[in-house]
Amino acid sequence: MNLFWTKHSKAKMRQYNLSEARIKRVINSPKRVQEGIAERTIALMQPAGTLKHPYEIWVMLHDTPKRRNVVSAWKYRGETKPGEPLPEKIAKEFREASKF
Repeated sequence: MNLFWTKHSKAKMRQYNLSEARIKRVINSPKRVQEGIAERTIALMQPAGTLKHPYEIWVMLHDTPKRRNVVSAWKYRGETKPGEPLPEKIAKEFREASKF
């Protein structure tokens, strides 16, 4: 399936210093998969960092029959519990972003 990168995802990858290869690695082997905050999206997570400074890399995807859209990607410092809602700061960004 072809990957399509939105401008928003590219900007977030630059902001959080994430490469395309790292995002593809999260997509191919996520530790956790949840329903995304935007409609018809899924969120994939992979832990990273060290024991002293852990963080999570998240990728939000929107699948269509012909391609897979990478809507956004971000780093979250710390660890979230499964099923826990996204932090309000990140949720607010998605609400303010334009529709894909």
